Amino acid sequence: MRGLMQDYPLTLPYVFDRFERLFGGKKLVWNTVSERKRTTVAEWTDRARRIGGVLDALGVPADGRVGTFAWNTADHLALYWAAPCTGRILHTLNIRLFPEQLTFVVNHAEDDVVFVDKSLLPLFWKLAASPTGETTNKPGDTFTTVRHVVVMDDGAPGELPDDPRIHLLDELLADAPPVRFAAEDENAAASMCYTSGTTGNPKGVVYSHRSIYLHSLGVLNAAAGIGMMERDRVLPVVPMFHANCWGWGHAPLFAGTELVLPGPQMAPAAIATMLEEERVTMTAGVPTIWMGMLPELDGRDLSALRAILCGGSAVPKALSEAYREKLGQPILHAWGMTETSPLGSINGTISAYDGLGEEEAADVRARQGIPPVGVDARIVEPGTLEELPWDDKATGELQVRGPWIAADYYRVEHSEESFTADGWLRTGDVGAIDPYGNIRLSDRTKDLVKSGGEWISSVELENHLMAHPAVAEAAVIGVPHPRWQERPLAAVVLKDDQSATKEELLEFLAPRVAKWWLPDDVVFIDEVPKTSVGKFSKKDLRTRFADYQLPDVSTGS
Repeated sequence: MRGLMQDYPLTLPYVFDRFERLFGGKKLVWNTVSERKRTTVAEWTDRARRIGGVLDALGVPADGRVGTFAWNTADHLALYWAAPCTGRILHTLNIRLFPEQLTFVVNHAEDDVVFVDKSLLPLFWKLAASPTGETTNKPGDTFTTVRHVVVMDDGAPGELPDDPRIHLLDELLADAPPVRFAAEDENAAASMCYTSGTTGNPKGVVYSHRSIYLHSLGVLNAAAGIGMMERDRVLPVVPMFHANCWGWGHAPLFAGTELVLPGPQMAPAAIATMLEEERVTMTAGVPTIWMGMLPELDGRDLSALRAILCGGSAVPKALSEAYREKLGQPILHAWGMTETSPLGSINGTISAYDGLGEEEAADVRARQGIPPVGVDARIVEPGTLEELPWDDKATGELQVRGPWIAADYYRVEHSEESFTADGWLRTGDVGAIDPYGNIRLSDRTKDLVKSGGEWISSVELENHLMAHPAVAEAAVIGVPHPRWQERPLAAVVLKDDQSATKEELLEFLAPRVAKWWLPDDVVFIDEVPKTSVGKFSKKDLRTRFADYQLPDVSTGS
């Protein structure tokens, strides 16, 4: 017997139509290079429909890939909807990728048109044309499929290159009619985003209308988590080109919230000012953003903030507690990946932890949280499908599945390295799960330090080091050791006005970790290298210290 419910497709145009009808009087705010702009939802939805008309006028075919190379702005948000709601596929391009990686993803996705912020055009155009302005048409050397480059004016100065492929969006909009949005196949591709490519070429994740629809509901209703509401004013600091903007390019339209977008003004002071002046209630970004903004909190009225979301990498407990002390609001920890759309878990306050002491509660807040409805999680013995118990002691690889979890990569041969035989995503993260379903990640499988056959968590060492008052950043890697295979090396960045010695830092760590976990050496560096999305780049550190000789390699620790 089958249910007698209507067959209602879970596609984005229905959400856009509802947002347009119900919330036309609400405001949308964004920064350009030099000023702050405002519009109404009614004006913005009309512009988004006209951008759909621009895609028609440019002859972008059905299923055509619409690239974006842009900051978080109103036009970029419009493209989040105009492309999939007219049957095309949005492809957000990471502006911080290395040139060869960016060229690879544009060609691999076969982007037909790319919308570029004017302030980013010089960076983009270096790869779009040779010095003479002519394409080379050599795969891997330049873009081979891009027919049009549409420039979005974000207030940056400068002349445009004289090239027939370049168009100004505002000029195209003058002749473009608003179009009706329609999409009936919920399993059709809606957008795509490539992984940051820390090893090998980036890999493409393709989201469907259905996956985005369900993921947005998950973001809105994650148990004890975000709970995005119509009354909220949300500011996604996380870039729109990173991991589907964590769902913050879609979920606010489901909820009817007002959006505040930082545009190219990404300096900590500018973000703090926008949070304060626009009375933002919810914001989201990676740890490096909140580290940089911590000194900007003093003397500001951020009382409207009710949630500060952080993901991308582990949140140091000391950082979260610093926000709690200054704002009365700890950082809300979440976990996810490009492959998980990206919401995989979120660490809200659940009743099971009521009554904990201050230190214990801080430890709980440092966890990655509980998967929402729609995400199944398990930890398994590495190299097997043997599920381990949720006792917060057994440690294994985290694997997930669900309706917004990737089943494969775009145009890549299916790999057992990424997906299990029974259909779960292998996240590459290692950790434990407590009886309440709260995930505690200890490391990436590739970042664990294996010493004498035992694993040492680089993340845990880093979090303890960054709790030292003199330490701004710390990253731990394994370096070769003739007896123990690997031993930990700590690379530390000190705060500008602070000093510390190796001996002081090791003494600080001694009561906090097992003796054999203590790094064999500490090196002081100017900055921890970062990936294109702001995470610590352990790969670069391992390359830099590949031949590093520990002080005493004869016995180890």
